[in-house]
Amino acid sequence: MARHVDEQGRRTEDGYGDHDRERLVGEPPKSSARGDFSRDRARVLHSSALRRLGAKTQVVGPGDDDFARTRLTHSLEVAQVGRELADSLGCDPDVVDTACLAHDLGHPPFGHRGEAVLAGIAADIGGFEGNAQTLRLLTRLEPKVIDPATGVPAGLNLTRASLDASTKYPWAAGEDPRGRSGKFGHYASDAPAFAWLRTGAPSGRLCLEAQVMDLADDIAYSVHDVEDAVVARRVDLGDLAEPAHRAAVTAAVRAYLPGAQDDEVADALDALAAERGWVRGFDGSRGALAALKDLTSQLIGRFARAATAATREAAGRERLARYAADLVVPRTTLVEITALKAVASVFVMVPRESTPVYGRQHDVVAGLVAELVAHPDRLEVPFADDHAGADDDAGRLRAVVDQVASLTDSSALAWWAAVNGPPAAVLG
Repeated sequence: MARHVDEQGRRTEDGYGDHDRERLVGEPPKSSARGDFSRDRARVLHSSALRRLGAKTQVVGPGDDDFARTRLTHSLEVAQVGRELADSLGCDPDVVDTACLAHDLGHPPFGHRGEAVLAGIAADIGGFEGNAQTLRLLTRLEPKVIDPATGVPAGLNLTRASLDASTKYPWAAGEDPRGRSGKFGHYASDAPAFAWLRTGAPSGRLCLEAQVMDLADDIAYSVHDVEDAVVARRVDLGDLAEPAHRAAVTAAVRAYLPGAQDDEVADALDALAAERGWVRGFDGSRGALAALKDLTSQLIGRFARAATAATREAAGRERLARYAADLVVPRTTLVEITALKAVASVFVMVPRESTPVYGRQHDVVAGLVAELVAHPDRLEVPFADDHAGADDDAGRLRAVVDQVASLTDSSALAWWAAVNGPPAAVLG
């Protein structure tokens, strides 16, 4: 097995040293035989923030279909894909598993619609971003550890390696080194925790575990959201051979992947359609459901094998962890994954954005923020404490945004109904 040197010069057998296993707030030794990274995974798995994902929107909203995925089931599937990739590459499976379970914790009710509303409301206090909110939950909001020296919450107090792996955008707002994204990984108020977890990390570079998490998310999102769309009868995969549908999917691919060429998108769609079990004319029967499930397995394996082989070829056979290598995703694989994402976008996400219900979701989120700003006594206790302890209006608004972001789709509707009438008035 390959040996590595950590930031303090200590040699390790698995690529992880004391620096990677350090926690922001020191904890006494545990009697359990579990390792540090296994404990991290358990803390996220048992967190209230993860449980709330069970009632938060994925592509087909919770309650729309008993079969459809929520952000919780999506996160569990991302963790499974990520764990298998980690095993193949040699990085710690628990670190990747933890990052995958945590990757959507910061999403507010109603998915990206809720995120956009909160971003606008919080524009003058540093904005709102689901990934930055995830870090805030892990290092501050989720109740697990309080720093005994200061009395300040430390969230789940995960190890440095797990926090770094959970950081998909390791920069502040406006500092994207790629210059092409409005995404960011932390708010100014959480900069100390971010600086601590990134100690010794190359500026703007994701560790290998974060790259694996990101790919696992893309794989699960692309494959499973199309599966849900097929079951919900939003798309028939056989229709993707039609020129009009291909043109729409190709346009969506270019939005996700600037520079994508028509011919490579066509090649990707042809390659996907040639995959064993590509389901055409889905009729909802057990046989059709089984074939669709087999197709999802085939596609996940296809993408994971391609990335593993390319990464191994670039990095050699050495065990890979942290900053010892970068994940390599072949261009053809990237376009195939993006093509599936585009299918979900064209046939599910874009059509639903024009429906009245999604406009009313904007009103629910904005209305709840306004209500709690005017009546902070209605905040739940932890957020009320944050509001009372804030030094200025910005801190008080952040406490309100944190509260609203923590709500599930159903609890947001229930809070709204308590003030404005029954949920039917919201859903129309």
